[in-house]
Amino acid sequence: MTQQQQPRIGIVIGSTREGRFGEKPAHWIHEIAKQRTDLAFELIDLRDHPLPFFNEPMSPRLGPVNNEPARLWAGKLATLDGLIIVTPEYNHAPGAVLKNALDYAYTEFVRKPIGFVGYGGAGAARAVEQLRLIAIALQMAPVAHAVHVGMVESLGIMQQGKTFEDFPHLAQAANRLLDDMSWWAKTLKPARERPTTGVAGREQREKAVAVTA
Repeated sequence: MTQQQQPRIGIVIGSTREGRFGEKPAHWIHEIAKQRTDLAFELIDLRDHPLPFFNEPMSPRLGPVNNEPARLWAGKLATLDGLIIVTPEYNHAPGAVLKNALDYAYTEFVRKPIGFVGYGGAGAARAVEQLRLIAIALQMAPVAHAVHVGMVESLGIMQQGKTFEDFPHLAQAANRLLDDMSWWAKTLKPARERPTTGVAGREQREKAVAVTA
């Protein structure tokens, strides 16, 4: 598979707050991912996409959004064949900035795989479960395996001078996640590129005409 044919996966840092921990697991899994030859990876920071809180006149599934930051965000998503979301957990849920970013697009998510790296209390397991439901609503394919960086690991890295290498089970989980992403990305990419038939295909073509008119 040539580099151009490789599915491209975006690794999204899902927190923008000052002092965030999320950069560490994002860069860690990006380094593991870059060792693979079956996929290409790009690190994406939501700080680089300062989206206003969603206030569009209609859902992105019904038409293009109006503001420029959202159009740039959708344009970035359109270049990708899947996502790995690196997420904290706030009050048993994903953060508002991440949910807002997911609300600001639709077509650019459809029929692409998505995986998760959660960190914090319970490894952000509850946030990840909510994100799986959101992903299904966006017609994405959440993969089975995820990485959960629990409180012991998070505090060890933040406060005790430890590194991810001190917790080898995390790398094992990361490789299982990346294997899942590879299978789904390589399966869904050519399927998306084939002409769509039936009712869904007609609706897709009508929407494309409406957007370009």
